[in-house]
Amino acid sequence: MSLSKRKVFYGWYIVGTGFLTNIASTFALASTLSIFLKPLTAELGISRGVFSLLRSGEGIIGALIAPFVGTLVDRHGGRWLIAIGTAIVALGYLLLGHVETFTQFAFVRLSLVTVGDAMMGSMVVNIVIAQWFLRRRGRAFAISSMGVGFAKVCMPIVAASLIVWFGWRQTWMVFGLVTLILGVVPAVLFIRRSPEEMGLLPDGAEEPIVSDHTRVRQNRVAADAATNQDLEWTRGEAMRNGTFWLLVITFGIASVGVTGLNLHVYPYVTDLGHPPVVAATVMSVIASMQLFSPLAWGLLAERMDVRVAATLRFVIQAIGLGLATLTGNLFCLYAGFFLYGIGLGGNMVLPEILWANYFGRRSLGRVRGLGLLISQVMAALGPPFFGFLFDITNGYGLSFAIFGCALITSAVLSLMLRPPTKT
Repeated sequence: MSLSKRKVFYGWYIVGTGFLTNIASTFALASTLSIFLKPLTAELGISRGVFSLLRSGEGIIGALIAPFVGTLVDRHGGRWLIAIGTAIVALGYLLLGHVETFTQFAFVRLSLVTVGDAMMGSMVVNIVIAQWFLRRRGRAFAISSMGVGFAKVCMPIVAASLIVWFGWRQTWMVFGLVTLILGVVPAVLFIRRSPEEMGLLPDGAEEPIVSDHTRVRQNRVAADAATNQDLEWTRGEAMRNGTFWLLVITFGIASVGVTGLNLHVYPYVTDLGHPPVVAATVMSVIASMQLFSPLAWGLLAERMDVRVAATLRFVIQAIGLGLATLTGNLFCLYAGFFLYGIGLGGNMVLPEILWANYFGRRSLGRVRGLGLLISQVMAALGPPFFGFLFDITNGYGLSFAIFGCALITSAVLSLMLRPPTKT
């Protein structure tokens, strides 16, 4: 395969826009909401378990919307979907600065913020990027997803500082203005539906990738991806395929623990007796690895079997979780979450590569959206699972132990994945 001589393939502008959009999307994440947990529960008079239900509700609503949004991306592309979704999210943040009760707070989050985030979140960004890359899909996903890691590195300290200086209400309003700047203008200016729309081919190639035996030996990942890219899948066909369900289960059961830990890691560290600045830096350590490790995972996935890379990711994450939570030692706390963050960085790249490689470009939106419907419902169980187990046991030990078992199970299931066969 030869690449065109143009200096910059337009797909990289799509990746850059995805990077900025992913930064904006972090304001809606559980890890961001975690910074607000203590001041919000104290002022609004609710328990951590009840507060955690909010994040579950967001996950379920986002899951229900995902198939519809995925179909829209397949039909119309992500340009205006991302721009409109970003504007809706920004309006929601501005309104959060004026709520007086938890009911009002929950209503804004469950409506404007959740709906808008589903329209401009990582699923839409990744589907758009998948149209533009085959051979370099791993690094493209990785660079875009590094926006999440970049924002998460800064988020704990920035959000905690803003809350101290201005209060949590004004902090949400700041988030709203920043979201508008990062999301709307770049999406309108740069997002395009596909390279073919601009007379180009994926990766900036001058000729399509051909899946012959030589290329299988040279680049198994690119060849497998090329084989399935032009296949059209209906939702029914996908749901009758074992690969679809194995992908959902493999990454879904691990996501239960990820969402739970994201919301509760800050209070967990402070409950150990460490000051808030330590809890904030622990979150920054995790986020730093989400910033720096995705590119390594993406390049690794371009050079080896993605299933093996996924297994390695889950194992590293499990080892880190155990090291961080089985001892109160501060060094082990940092070292453990350092490893955990490296593994978590793989979650930003490897599932997206597998979904795109296995189910292709033509119907990726509807298939990925259906997968998210199921996996996000599973992930929505994480925050209340951690919250109510804390209320019952007065600690997070049991939650972490179950999460560790889920990670090992996902590692084993990753090796069982196979490209789907369309009958």
